Amino acid sequence: MLATYPYQGHTYSFDPSTPLDISLPLAPGEQQVNCFWAEPVQFDVIRVGSFVGSVAEGGSTNYKRVHLTPHGNGTHTECYGHISPAPEATLDRCLRRFLFVARLVSVQPRVLANGDAVVLLEDVRQELAKNQTETFCPEALILRTLPNDDAKRSRQYSGTNPTYLEPAVAHYLVAQGIEHLLLDLPSVDREEDGGELLAHHAFWQYPYATRHAATITELIFVPDTVADGLYLLNLQVTSLVLDASPSKPVLYALQP
Repeated sequence: MLATYPYQGHTYSFDPSTPLDISLPLAPGEQQVNCFWAEPVQFDVIRVGSFVGSVAEGGSTNYKRVHLTPHGNGTHTECYGHISPAPEATLDRCLRRFLFVARLVSVQPRVLANGDAVVLLEDVRQELAKNQTETFCPEALILRTLPNDDAKRSRQYSGTNPTYLEPAVAHYLVAQGIEHLLLDLPSVDREEDGGELLAHHAFWQYPYATRHAATITELIFVPDTVADGLYLLNLQVTSLVLDASPSKPVLYALQP
């Protein structure tokens, strides 16, 4: 059975039984995607006296502690607290809605003279212009970089100077009213940029006109079977009182 979702004077339908999960799982070990020199995810069995939190080891239940770094392990969503010292700048306070109309576009990064691979504004603008009306503006943008391959699921990005966004892209998205940006890269900014974080600052308009509700989700993976187009985004996060959280963005194809 189809469900409906109203947006900007139009009504769209989607099938709740056909979710498209674009998150990367968090599993222990060094074969999972990793960036910014984060330690691999680790699951530790809790041991208290004679109790062992592992059914495989003879315990009555599985009871484990998780060690992870949201910004470095797997798909994660962050708020402006990533670049702000404000104690109230935590994702649980900033992200208060979880359903958004989103556009998925695929963009080929360009290699600059210095060897950096960068997503440029002109290419993003060109993709957004396709099948777009003047009055329609999505709340979220999902960027899939090309070429797309399964290696993104387990790539070790640390020290490789991964692809990043031209800061002008962030400024443009703000002007277009995009509140939530999702991409299959470790960061919107260069791996090492001297702490400038220009695209982060631009997207959140921090600190002069801070967009408190805006979020950036990094290290997603969008399979080739998911076509560019319009989707309902369900942005799922844990309720960590932190600037970032592991997340599970789920898409539902929208039809007029």
